[in-house]
Amino acid sequence: MSTRKALALSFLDRYSGLILHTVSAMVVARLLTPAELGVYSVTMVLLGFIATFRDMGAGQYLVQQKELTEERIRATWSVQLGLGLALALLVLAAAVPTASFYNEPRMLEIMAVLALNFAITPFLAFPYAWLTREMRFGTIAALRFTGSVVHAGTAIGFAWIGYGPVSLAWANTLTTVSGILAVWILARPNMPWKTSLRGVSEVVSFGGQLTLTSLMNTLASGAPELFLGKMQSMVEAGYFSRAQGLVSMFQHLVMDAVNAVALPYFARQSREAHDLGSTFIIAMELVTGLAWPFFIGIAILAHPAIAILYGNQWGEAVDPARWLALSCAIGIPSSVCYTPLVAVGAANETLKIAFVGTVLVLVATLLGAAADLVILSQLLGVAAALSAVLWLRLAKRRLEFSAAALWRCWFKSLVLAVATAAVPLAVVTEMGWRSPQIILSTSIAAVGGALGFLLAAWLTKHQVWIEFCKLIRR
Repeated sequence: MSTRKALALSFLDRYSGLILHTVSAMVVARLLTPAELGVYSVTMVLLGFIATFRDMGAGQYLVQQKELTEERIRATWSVQLGLGLALALLVLAAAVPTASFYNEPRMLEIMAVLALNFAITPFLAFPYAWLTREMRFGTIAALRFTGSVVHAGTAIGFAWIGYGPVSLAWANTLTTVSGILAVWILARPNMPWKTSLRGVSEVVSFGGQLTLTSLMNTLASGAPELFLGKMQSMVEAGYFSRAQGLVSMFQHLVMDAVNAVALPYFARQSREAHDLGSTFIIAMELVTGLAWPFFIGIAILAHPAIAILYGNQWGEAVDPARWLALSCAIGIPSSVCYTPLVAVGAANETLKIAFVGTVLVLVATLLGAAADLVILSQLLGVAAALSAVLWLRLAKRRLEFSAAALWRCWFKSLVLAVATAAVPLAVVTEMGWRSPQIILSTSIAAVGGALGFLLAAWLTKHQVWIEFCKLIRR
């Protein structure tokens, strides 16, 4: 399968899922209170630390392995299955003390349901890694779409009948169940399912550093909600979660789709000794060309976006969302660096940078959570800027691209961001940053921003425009 076709299927998969997720989030945000969503958010952050050890990078090992033998496949499955069952028991054991620590009994039921999810996830993760290695993105898209439908339906249905925050836990678990069923119906993977201890050490050795890197990233992204839930309240954690949920839409819109294709693609490029530097610059131009206009748009239109998506009860999330959007814009180059660095085997170096970045975020979070949500969001931007410098230095050394090429692609993307922001900024300046005319102001700003984006992309001959033209011709 060609890379462009793989990307097209990946984007189609993510966008269809995003539509369902957005509709579900809009409904659930009106059915659950900020405190209820705060409870679920804090619980998920805590379990996110455990989830990073779910397969010890075994799936990535399977994808990037140059010579894949049956022994290595069995070892991968053994690691995934063993860890899934062990972590399910760990979640059950931690449920009571965690609920007691936060004085929140609803956490107990949430963790019990998610323990089941940990136990059954290997039966989906194992064939999913095989499909990724084979670049069968059409099948993967079908699996993910099925999961999105089940997740949205379960979350809305259970919240509607009064299950509270555990509704979202059941949505995650039943999504995994549907994925397991779908993979057997659609893919029918012919894989060795017998466990074996031979080769396990090789899998764990490869995945250990990646897992620690993932753990650092999880800690960095989840620390604000954990600290807010303890130092302030679940309500504040809920507001921050909604703000973060809004700005993280770019992750669902673009980065999830890109990364799904990027790892097998860069791994193949590395195996075939292609020039990774030029490929990296193209990827950087594409991602920043989409990300920076998106985040500047969210920073300007955070009030109508939150009001339309989540309702008026989430007004306290508006100002944090503006600053978080700017923080994400600063940190987006770091996101582009990670996948190609993993593909070329720089796991140890990425772990070191992830550790430093996590320390920066923890310091920013400790200082910010003791103050308020806006200061917290601003300090996270400072941490993102420092981390980006470290990631780019490593990428330049390992991928061998020129600094001039990087600055050129950034300048073109910055032009796109400024052009996109022109009309929305004029609208909020004239009608107010929290205008009651939400639909009118948002419509004018959105249309003007889109036209400004397309005009700038055409004038600069941005990589986004080049890919858009190729898509139209096809």
